[in-house]
Amino acid sequence: MTGPSSLRVGLLGYGLAGRVFHAPLVAATDGLHLAAVVTTDPDRRAQVLQHYPGTALFDRSDELIGSGDVDLVVVATPNRSHVPMARLAIEAGLPVVVDKPLAATSAEGREVVEEARRRGVALTVFQNRRWDGDFLTVRRLIDEGVLGTVLRFESRFERWRPVIRPRWREHAAPEDAGGILFDLGAHLVDQAVQLFGPVASVYAEIDLRRAGTEVDDDDFVALTHAGGTRSHLWMNALAAQFGPRLRVLGDRAGYTKYGLDGQEAALHAGQRPGADGWGEDPPAQWGLVGTEGDLREIRTEPGRYQAFYAGLVAALQDGAPLPVDPAESVAVLEILEAARRSAARHEIVHVAPAAKT
Repeated sequence: MTGPSSLRVGLLGYGLAGRVFHAPLVAATDGLHLAAVVTTDPDRRAQVLQHYPGTALFDRSDELIGSGDVDLVVVATPNRSHVPMARLAIEAGLPVVVDKPLAATSAEGREVVEEARRRGVALTVFQNRRWDGDFLTVRRLIDEGVLGTVLRFESRFERWRPVIRPRWREHAAPEDAGGILFDLGAHLVDQAVQLFGPVASVYAEIDLRRAGTEVDDDDFVALTHAGGTRSHLWMNALAAQFGPRLRVLGDRAGYTKYGLDGQEAALHAGQRPGADGWGEDPPAQWGLVGTEGDLREIRTEPGRYQAFYAGLVAALQDGAPLPVDPAESVAVLEILEAARRSAARHEIVHVAPAAKT
C-alpha cells in the first residue's frame, strides 16, 4: 500500500511466483509499494499495468536494480537465477527477498548469505508456508501442550497432475533445481525443522513416475530430529487420492487434518489479504484433536501469508528480526541434498549440525 514512507519494491519476474504470490502480497502490505516489475512477456506486461497502474516495466533485472527507483528487490525468477539475481541486488546495496529455494545448492546458498552479511544488506527467503493455517494450528497445539511430546509428524503435499506441464520445473538440469523435492520438499522440510528443530539423519525415496518425466515427482523423506521426533514427509504429483495433509501424534493426543491451506487458491482467484474470511478454513476441513474414541473438531488458525511482508517492513524500518533467517533456508538445502544422497545410496544419511553462516 502506497504511503509517504513506503518502500519501493522492484519485482524480478512475473510468472507464477511473481504474479500470484509476491505482487498481490506486496500491494496489500502497509509500507510497501510495487514500483517496478521485470518481464518481457507482452501479456504479463499488460497484466501488470491492469492490476497495478503506474508500475514501471523493465526488460532486464540489472536495469531495474541499477535504476535507483527501488528500495527493495524481490527475486521471483526461475530457480537457476536466484543466486545471480540476489547478488546483483546485494552488490547494489538493496535489501532482497528470494523466493524459495534460496539456491540450487547449499554451497551457493551459504555463499550468498555470507556475501549479504559482509555487505550489511538484508536478505530473506520467502518461506510462505510458515504462515499456512494448518501449520500455525499445529504450532499452537504444541506450544499449549495439548499433544504432549510429539513422537511422529506426518505431512503431505499431494497433487493429481498426470500430464506433465511444459515448464522449467520439469527440467532435469541440476542448476534448475527442478523436481518435486526442491519444489514442495523445500516447504515440508522447512515446516518440520521449524516445529522440531535440527535433523540428525535423513532417509529418502525419490522416484520418477509419470511417463516422459525428467525429474522426481513422487518422493518420501523421513527425518529423525535431534530431539527424537520423527518427521515423515510425502510429496507427490501423481496422487489419485490424497492422504491427510497432517497427522501429528503425541504422547497425550494427536491431530489429523485434511485439505490444503486455501490462501494460494484465493490468490489465484484474485482475492487479497484483508478480504472477509481471508485465510479462514471452512469448518468442513477443520481437523480433529484428541485420542481414538475421544476426538473433537478444532478450528484451523487463520492463515496469514501477509505476515511475511509485514514482518519484512518491520525489519527494514524498525530493526525487527527478518521474517525468515536465510541461514535456516541453507539448512533446509543441506537436508534436501542429504535426501538425494540417501535415495541414491539406499541408506540412511547422517547430517552434521548446520553450518553457521
